[in-house]
Amino acid sequence: MKFQSFKFKVLEFFVYGVILNTTNFISKCRDKLKTKFYLYSMTGLVYKSTGSWYTVKSEKGDFIECRMKGKFRIKGIKSTNPIAVGDIVDYELEESSDTVTGTIHKIHDRKNYIVRKSVNLSHQMHIIASNIDRVFLLITINNPPTTFNFIDRFLVTAEAYGIETILVFNKIDTFDDATLDEQLYMQHVYQEIGYKCLRASSTEMKGIEELKAMMIGKVSMFSGHSGVGKSTLVNAMEPSLHLKTKTISEASKQGQHTTTFAEMYDLSFDARIIDTPGIKGFGIVDMDAAEISGYFPEFFKLKEQCKFNNCLHKDEPHCAIKAALEKDEIAWSRYRSYLKILEGDDENYRTDIHNEDRIISDKTRE
Repeated sequence: MKFQSFKFKVLEFFVYGVILNTTNFISKCRDKLKTKFYLYSMTGLVYKSTGSWYTVKSEKGDFIECRMKGKFRIKGIKSTNPIAVGDIVDYELEESSDTVTGTIHKIHDRKNYIVRKSVNLSHQMHIIASNIDRVFLLITINNPPTTFNFIDRFLVTAEAYGIETILVFNKIDTFDDATLDEQLYMQHVYQEIGYKCLRASSTEMKGIEELKAMMIGKVSMFSGHSGVGKSTLVNAMEPSLHLKTKTISEASKQGQHTTTFAEMYDLSFDARIIDTPGIKGFGIVDMDAAEISGYFPEFFKLKEQCKFNNCLHKDEPHCAIKAALEKDEIAWSRYRSYLKILEGDDENYRTDIHNEDRIISDKTRE
């Protein structure tokens, strides 16, 4: 009996040893796999998108040129550029070439993004940037002209995607009395609605400190027509960047493209800025007619007072929006923009901005 008991003890120790060694072996393998995985799969932030290559900043602060692995199909998005500046991505390093590059294999969920209709593909959209805290829409009055229609289309899209927009009336140093009057009227229209407005001049350094204060600790985006002074304004805030700038074309009164691709920059005052190419027009992407008025804040406040729940504020009787319009409680320029969007009038979004309706009539001045 004692001998059998001894044999069982030996067998027990043997089995225990095998289990212990196997467990240690598995643990070591798991650690090795973890090390290998984390070595080759990393997370970074997209700083620049050229359509085929993406500049990604790693968590360590290194910049890696990356390509996209295969085709990305993002649910609910028909986009010409599946990866955009501001995206958080996972990528793997490629060691086969002399230059270290990466391959992006995953896009993290976005908290928001701002889009416009693709110029060449009307049924698709182009993501301008993602994961934005604030958008600064730069507006100029004459060089080049920025219309109410363009501003309102941009604001509707920003409202739809939940992005705060601040209107920056730029180049105020170039204003004569008539231009100043026009600018102050536009500013009044949007301040009455509740939008923050800022007046700026890179030449005279006006509004620069206020602009910087709004950007601290945030990812901001500058947008607007070519020639409104986006890159010049960034240079005024951060002279060391030396972004390229160009003058306005005298023939067309429009800006010339200097920023070819969207690009993010780290600024010295704890801020990030996304500088974007100039936009000639802003086509609205897939919105139901019933939801459009909800993206006009002054309409949204009144729409429950309409007699019909499905009121489109066109021909329906007892419409609160039309009643407010007749009392000049809503700007006529905003209502005209609403009707153009509602009717799907995207013809002007591809056209020369110099030929757009300025929508500043005697009625809106009253």
